[in-house]
Amino acid sequence: MSPLAWLLSLPVRAYRLIFSPWVGFNCRYDPTCSAYAMEALRKHGGVKGGWLTLRRILRCHPWGGTGVDDVPD
Repeated sequence: MSPLAWLLSLPVRAYRLIFSPWVGFNCRYDPTCSAYAMEALRKHGGVKGGWLTLRRILRCHPWGGTGVDDVPD
């Protein structure tokens, strides 16, 4: 994982550790947004992985889609 990707993964890791147990597992997509973010950052690095993560988070709203949404290759 690149240094930028590692830095961008810190808030995701904090969310998973602190907030996710309280919020529960109500994600509209599979994998969850945090799992998607970690995979995107690991697979594509900080810039593209960060962009993919941002796009995914913006799609996650009550009127958004549902279902399987894997990280593109």
